[in-house]
Amino acid sequence: MTIFETTINSITDLDKEAMEKAKQRQDILIKPLGSLGKLEDITIRLAGIYGEYLFDTSKKAVIAFAADHGVYEEGVAPHPQEITRIQIPNFVKGITGVGALARFAGADIYGVDVGIKYDKELEGVTNRKIRQGTSNMAKGPAMSREEAIKSIEIGIEETSKLIDAGYKVIGIGEMGIANTTPTSAIISVMGSYEPIEVTGIGAGLNSEGVIKKAKVIENAINLNKPDINDPIDVLSKVGGFEIGAMVGAILCCSSRKIPVVLDGFISYSSAILAIKLNPKSKEYMIPSHFSAEPASNKAFSLLGLEPMLQMDMRLGEGSGAALCFNIIEAANFAYNNMSTFEEAGFSV
Repeated sequence: MTIFETTINSITDLDKEAMEKAKQRQDILIKPLGSLGKLEDITIRLAGIYGEYLFDTSKKAVIAFAADHGVYEEGVAPHPQEITRIQIPNFVKGITGVGALARFAGADIYGVDVGIKYDKELEGVTNRKIRQGTSNMAKGPAMSREEAIKSIEIGIEETSKLIDAGYKVIGIGEMGIANTTPTSAIISVMGSYEPIEVTGIGAGLNSEGVIKKAKVIENAINLNKPDINDPIDVLSKVGGFEIGAMVGAILCCSSRKIPVVLDGFISYSSAILAIKLNPKSKEYMIPSHFSAEPASNKAFSLLGLEPMLQMDMRLGEGSGAALCFNIIEAANFAYNNMSTFEEAGFSV
């Protein structure tokens, strides 16, 4: 079997016994029953993911995939495409939004080029370029089916390296000027939504630009006819290389029993495709925040998940995932360091 097939087929259910042990511990900690709310839910979920009721979440990383998009030619983004190749090395240097937030959380950042429109190596960035950007989905498929699978397999391989290196929590991020366009297209297809319902300003379009962008998406969907029942077909017809790589990262974490922290709007589309490929992958996802992109509510409706934070963020990069690392660490610290009623001398 291929890496893609092996990974999908090796995703199993969470460990219910470990989850029950974690719940039992939460219930005897010195607090009213259930009073830490979602912090308790996090530790119980993590126990099921790791298969252990006690665990270490201190070694964390964001893996960010970068690529360019042929649909940029249609005027769907207000900023120059060169920003993709300028910014991704800055992720690794720790000087962007995700860089600063990851440094604060004590997490590392890894950048992977899966399709930047640039022919030179980028400092500190792993080169796994499929080609220099996708094709213009307004004129035909964004990529071939083989390229779609390759993008997923790159995500699997690069994420697996981090897990082999001992990382216990992995957040996903991305960089790609115009990538809200394929994201909106994927959500439109997978949710059977009208494109205008799921199209937002991205990095700063005006209202006229949003209408134009939605029309480009509508035309691309009508032209390419992506199959809602085939997530690889959807990815190949109207997706992006970095979106596929994040699908791979999610599947890899799920197959190797590591929590994967979703970021914002772009990552939602990857998560939707991953769940379609294997519904069990959903159990390994920790959604960080509710993006300010207008289609976020529709995306979360498709995901069937509830984000931890609503911060009006729409930066992307992995910034929400990095911020969420602090909550995960706080949840686990409290879980490990609170006294039980018995240890505190209470008789209940």
